[in-house]
Amino acid sequence: MQRAGVTSQFEIRIDEKTYVGADGSRLTAIRDFVLDVAQESMTVLMGPSGCGKTTLLRIVAGLDDRFVGKVNVPEGARIGVMFQEPRLLPWRTVRQNIELVAAPDFSAEDLEWLAQAVGIADMLPRYPQELSLGLARRVALARAFATKPDLLLLDEPFVSLDERTADRLRRLLLEVWSARPTTAILVTHNAREAILLADQLVLLAPRPTHVVTVETIAVPQAERDPQAIEAIHVDLLERYPANFSGR
Repeated sequence: MQRAGVTSQFEIRIDEKTYVGADGSRLTAIRDFVLDVAQESMTVLMGPSGCGKTTLLRIVAGLDDRFVGKVNVPEGARIGVMFQEPRLLPWRTVRQNIELVAAPDFSAEDLEWLAQAVGIADMLPRYPQELSLGLARRVALARAFATKPDLLLLDEPFVSLDERTADRLRRLLLEVWSARPTTAILVTHNAREAILLADQLVLLAPRPTHVVTVETIAVPQAERDPQAIEAIHVDLLERYPANFSGR
């Protein structure tokens, strides 16, 4: 893998990512994947379960360098990650979990603003085991933003939540991200979630995954009420039935 210097956008080129099993069998997760991500955009990758979305994010995050290709990330760029599970340290308070990964210039005022923004100000002295899953996800979201990332990666961050809680957190993500924009890549298999959040919606093929198409969502995010989301969904379903069927 190569990592390049400063660029105006984040460039992902993965020629091939293959896993080799203990028995020597080979499973290709990604092939011929090409994507340019504009700065301060919300790019959403949508694909079927098992297509390689998490593998892709791990490569972009630098957690997996066993692939053929190139990921261009500006030198010194900070990367924040929000995983499917909150992954909070149980022996540290909420405050300590956030401060542990915070950027060097993250101040007490930053923490206060962020805690208020995601609705966890009263939770800062508590431990993770005292939190519901929804609150834990809020803490994980705050922790990701506390890194002051140049690139924010979100791996199906609202999976396994009930729809009401998930929708609140999706809109909360948009509020925090709009207040302090950063380049973000989010993966999901939920079509309506993708339509709500995306500036650019990237449809992925089944494994070995690659880009099927990139759709720009022209409707401003603030105007994407349920009716607007459904209208966009119907349009995309007509044009890409294989990617939206049953979603």
